[in-house]
Amino acid sequence: MVRKKKVPERTIKIENVVASASLEHEVDIKAIAKVFPLAEYRPEVFPGLVFRLKKPKTATLIFESGKMVCTGGKSERDTLRAINRVVRMLKEKGIIIRGRPKIEIQNIVASANLHGLVDLVGFYEKGGKQRGGRVMYEPEQFPGLIYRIENPRSVLLVFSSGKLVCTGTKRETDVYNAVENTAQKLEESGAMTYERPEEAFIKELVTGKTEVKRRR
Repeated sequence: MVRKKKVPERTIKIENVVASASLEHEVDIKAIAKVFPLAEYRPEVFPGLVFRLKKPKTATLIFESGKMVCTGGKSERDTLRAINRVVRMLKEKGIIIRGRPKIEIQNIVASANLHGLVDLVGFYEKGGKQRGGRVMYEPEQFPGLIYRIENPRSVLLVFSSGKLVCTGTKRETDVYNAVENTAQKLEESGAMTYERPEEAFIKELVTGKTEVKRRR
């Protein structure tokens, strides 16, 4: 009986969540800068005020129109908490805030590791040309392969080391689905291998370059 090789578990990490929020009324930016001296406000350089939190570690841009943009969150939950905490702190200092902010996640950026090696040229030649240009690979300009998928809608940067960067999603569940779908496509095309041949490993140590042999 031949034992099937166990595929390493994917490692996925949320790097940045970007969310927009609206108070639907104007706010007094100068008053905020006055009561929060650590906030960054230089209207001659940038029209918004930067409000930073240490926990969760985020930066929220606040505009006079009442629009807000929060970046730096490591999860949807942390991002929502950050925006609501900023609003609560403004209220506590006497800044006029009416109602609750309307919050919408705009983009989630995540990194992933498939713990294997990817034949980028093989995947592009076998899969990219047959998928209506959804795969772009120009190694002389960028070392990674750009893979666009529709379900869930996202863009993934795929590297020969098996590392990925996923962007364009608005839900954490979509990040995990996008990475899993991409890994499956790489495996189906024969471009993914989880075994590093001894010769390739030695060559990598000597030259610093990775040689990937396509799985047959």
